[in-house]
Amino acid sequence: MNYLRQSTNSGAVFSKTIPTFAHPISISLMLHLTIIILITTALVSILAFQNNELFQKLRFNAWLISNKQQGWRFVSYGLIHADWLHLMVNMFVLWSFGSFVEEYYRWHYGIPAPFYYLLLYVGGLAFSVIASFAKNKDNPHYNAVGASGAVSAVVFAAILFEPLAPLRIMFIPIDIPSFIFGILYLAYSAWMAKKGTDNVGHDAHFWGAVFGFGFSVAMKPSLVLLMFNKISNIF
Repeated sequence: MNYLRQSTNSGAVFSKTIPTFAHPISISLMLHLTIIILITTALVSILAFQNNELFQKLRFNAWLISNKQQGWRFVSYGLIHADWLHLMVNMFVLWSFGSFVEEYYRWHYGIPAPFYYLLLYVGGLAFSVIASFAKNKDNPHYNAVGASGAVSAVVFAAILFEPLAPLRIMFIPIDIPSFIFGILYLAYSAWMAKKGTDNVGHDAHFWGAVFGFGFSVAMKPSLVLLMFNKISNIF
């Protein structure tokens, strides 16, 4: 019997409080890219809820990429979601962190910042499913949808900039520094990806986070020193 393994890349394992980041640039600057990405993703996802043909055309499927040369699926899957909760969680986290990261990108990278931010998001989508592609390119039944890989990239860029910002793990009403949250998130994602006992794309969460941190550092390596200087202040 044929089966469909649907990985939703859900980001619902962790929740967060709205971070009290100190913005270095006036809030009057319009955060166009985050808003455009959010609106576009929401609209396409809603359309795909009602149009299965569109959903099937955009979903990530390693076999179709490998055998039918449908490379757009490395990115297009991030425009659709499994259900309303999946969509709302990802877009809420993107809204909460994306505006902050977009401002800090402008602060640190200057004129190329909008281009770098787009690379962060799109690159997070593509990089986060490379492992899934390698494991499932001969499996026509493996599918994945959702922007969680890109959202994880944005979150970990934020952690790089403000490693001491307070974040909260779901069901634990205690704020922890964001760098500790990041360590726990990576450890949990790696552990759950290895277990493979649910329908969540934990490997996409892990590799999206790695990409977001690594890409931001690659664009300005001195950010690592700044991060460790901030962390050292609590010891």
